[in-house]
Amino acid sequence: MKILSFCHSSRARSPLTGFIIFFLICYVHKMESAKFTVIGPLDPVTAILGQETVLPCHLSPRLSAANMEVRWFRSQFLSVVHLYHDGKDQYEGQMPEYRGRTELLKEGLTDGNVPLRILNIRLSDEGEYHCFVQDGTFYGQTVLELRVAGLGSDPLISVEGHQDGGIRVVCRSSGWYPEPEVLWRDLIGRHLSSLSETTSRGDNNLFEIETAIIVTEHSNQNLSCCVRNTVLNQEKESGVYIADSFFPRVNPWMVALSVILVVLFGFIGLTVYLFKMKGKRDNEIRWRRSMAPMEEANVTLDPDTAHPQLVLSEDRKSVRCGDTWQDLPNNPERFDYWACVLGCEGFTSGRHCWEVEVEVGGGGRWAVGVARESGRRKGRISRSPKGGIWAVGWWGDQFWALTSPATPLSLSRVPSRIRVCLDCDRGQVTFIDAGDEALIFTFPTGSVPGERIQPWLWVGQSQFRLCP
Repeated sequence: MKILSFCHSSRARSPLTGFIIFFLICYVHKMESAKFTVIGPLDPVTAILGQETVLPCHLSPRLSAANMEVRWFRSQFLSVVHLYHDGKDQYEGQMPEYRGRTELLKEGLTDGNVPLRILNIRLSDEGEYHCFVQDGTFYGQTVLELRVAGLGSDPLISVEGHQDGGIRVVCRSSGWYPEPEVLWRDLIGRHLSSLSETTSRGDNNLFEIETAIIVTEHSNQNLSCCVRNTVLNQEKESGVYIADSFFPRVNPWMVALSVILVVLFGFIGLTVYLFKMKGKRDNEIRWRRSMAPMEEANVTLDPDTAHPQLVLSEDRKSVRCGDTWQDLPNNPERFDYWACVLGCEGFTSGRHCWEVEVEVGGGGRWAVGVARESGRRKGRISRSPKGGIWAVGWWGDQFWALTSPATPLSLSRVPSRIRVCLDCDRGQVTFIDAGDEALIFTFPTGSVPGERIQPWLWVGQSQFRLCP
């Protein structure tokens, strides 16, 4: 900053004039050296497992950050969660666990907003984050805390026999984070003392709880088990009523008979269910046999459409997600946001099928299906029929049909080998578990348009192989 020089004239200036000039010089110097402040929330940001969250951050005053460097990092400056500079996102030094899961929201960059969106929240995401902004030699930063929470399953209550002159009732629930509060309540909401309570952590590092209570006759026969997440301030509750006939006062033979009847009715219900499932499967098999034969398609993957992070095998029959982005031409056919790839083959008529084998890696996010050739490849495309994609996939510990919105599917197991059946003439695509021939999902007749349709894969953290 230039220092102004004032020459004395023959007439001496007043002391007040000199003080004003000195004050203006100091104020201008201060304004040049303090360009902006980086501001984040004072309270922790709470995120739910498996969902997405936004970490807010902005400049004060509201200067444009479009040409600045914006760096989000954890405990160390080089532990990059997301980096933006030179007007675009930079992924070379990004931490592996955040690849494909972060997005700097750029709608408000010109107003000084630099928030970060994180997808598919994990337990390891919890902790402190630094929002660092630099403009030339000047920089500022703020620190904010991300708190992760998980809402577990509905409490499962079971009656497990007689004990201490009453009936032992057990409540179990899993999938909570952090460790939840557990309590028993009677009909009017009063808290009841539990006999025992144990907490453990499962393979997914989430909390599992088990608590027991002794119910005595005419005391608390109508009760509920409540599990509460203290971070989200949400709870799940299940209730049970213990009839008089179950207590030891009653003739033991009557209790035994009641238990036998319960078991018998349960067995009958299970038998009916199994017969229904068998009938359903027989109908599926008859349905498949009644259909015209499908042509087995020999599908190979098109490297010109593969996202730069995807690595294809030499025979173009398998694909996996690599650790770094490859230096590939950004041609119009290539996906540049989601880790997707298309098959070389395209179909406009007839009935075709092929099988895809998936090997799930860390994170376990993937999808298999078809896409129309004219669909978008650039940016955050809609992975649904709205975006020209018809598929099924797995993420967030749930199998889904990629409808709009997505439809959760209840399967007896997660398929590792999926048969994709495309009927171009009917405009229909069907997915079958190649392991047990069970029907997974069918998109309705006429939902697939009459244009060139290609095989489509979203790789995530998995590895696919096209079966011969």
